[in-house]
Amino acid sequence: MRAIMIMFDTLSKRFLSNYGNQWIKTPNFQRLQKRCVTFDNYYGGSLPCIPARRELHTGMYNFPFRSWGPLEVFDQSAIETLKNQGVYSHIITDHSHYWEDGGATYLPRYSSWQGFRGQEGDRWQPRLGVPANPNHNALNKQGISVTQHLANNSTIHDEKDISSVKTINAGLDFLKQNQDKENWFVQIESFDPHEPFYVPEKYRRLYDCIKSADIPYWPTYQKLVDDRFKDDLADLKKEYAALITMCDTYLGKLLDFMDAHHMWDDTLVIVNTDHGFLLGEHDWIGKNISPVYDELVHLPFFIHDPNQPELDGKVCGRVAQTIDIPETLLDYFGVKDTAIRDGQSILGILRSAAQTLPNVTERDVLFGVNGSYACLYDGHYVYMRASAHPDNEPLVNYTLAFTKMRGFYSNEQMRQMELVKGNRFTHGMPVVKVPIKNQMDSFALGNKLFDMQQDPKQERPIHDPKLEQRMVDKLTRLLKKIEAPTEEFERLGIPA
Repeated sequence: MRAIMIMFDTLSKRFLSNYGNQWIKTPNFQRLQKRCVTFDNYYGGSLPCIPARRELHTGMYNFPFRSWGPLEVFDQSAIETLKNQGVYSHIITDHSHYWEDGGATYLPRYSSWQGFRGQEGDRWQPRLGVPANPNHNALNKQGISVTQHLANNSTIHDEKDISSVKTINAGLDFLKQNQDKENWFVQIESFDPHEPFYVPEKYRRLYDCIKSADIPYWPTYQKLVDDRFKDDLADLKKEYAALITMCDTYLGKLLDFMDAHHMWDDTLVIVNTDHGFLLGEHDWIGKNISPVYDELVHLPFFIHDPNQPELDGKVCGRVAQTIDIPETLLDYFGVKDTAIRDGQSILGILRSAAQTLPNVTERDVLFGVNGSYACLYDGHYVYMRASAHPDNEPLVNYTLAFTKMRGFYSNEQMRQMELVKGNRFTHGMPVVKVPIKNQMDSFALGNKLFDMQQDPKQERPIHDPKLEQRMVDKLTRLLKKIEAPTEEFERLGIPA
């Protein structure tokens, strides 16, 4: 038995032809659809990048308990469980956050790992003497990470030098070397199409991208207050589209190999992402500072189960999430464990839904961002619960690892830490409660309720106190079920 997970970071479903996009060229994603079940109602859980990956390992919701951070001593990584049960697991990635303070414990959970440097602001090549960003487009990010990106780009002389291209090519090498071996799982994880949208010219020409020293290619997260950036947003979407087409091209190389070597016959295949991106929709740019709109959390997802090939080419309307991937892998390899997880096997969803794939079965799921919105989708409505207090407090992290993305919790925060009794999330292990600050102002934006059947673009918020109360009750039940911190209930203004 073998399994391949091909993961693209920041892949928005509305930019794929599979989900109705008519202008972006993604022929290999279209080709993939014939070999897989395409999910229409697949949702992320905890945003952004590393919180999503913690869920991918643990199958447990992260955002009510902790912000960006590493796997912890009490976490039960399904990838490590596979490794310990004799399934060789390997990851190939250019996601640089894995080798920073806030992601440093993920890669050792695999049997082996291979990484390629240089993405985004990866502190890799020396940036001494590198001039500040010469691109002064108003939408473009400025600062150290941009300077670092320019330093890293000095190593790129050809398309093959791009780290995401190296990642896919290394994935091909792994398949070539191990196509005749059994009992392995490989995660081929490309940081692209995450911003910055750095794309070779041949892909940019497909979309008539402008030639200018000030092209918008690295969007600054922000709230748009007027339409002055209308033209820049159109150009930015073209840059993103060009990068998606490059990703599609290299996806095609993996599909070519699988076709040539008949790997579909006996290999589980998952193609997924961690979150989407806002490029002007709802007047926002970015992902983790706005309400958790559909563009951010309603994700593309494809799965091929070699034991159910008759389902290939179909569309499934059942609700699934990132937290379901760990149980899916364990189920496929027949590995049983005793870890508590919030998800369920997607293979089980397919088995139970084989005769009624287009139908949506109600399943209440959570998603959100630590210290911002806590959200619920019940198969019909999406409810986003904002902070009930303008100071966004109380807000705590439950942790035994005191690192953030880069660096540590502050001395002031550590002086206030408190050892508390463990719970379901920590598998009973005592844990430290650390008060934190978060600048995301969901209080000012308010609660939001949408009918996803009548208003899939979330353009018409519902103002119905009785319906909102029903959604609050559902949200409360789920948060209680996962034993969310009492401080989270208080911050959201709902009963604990």
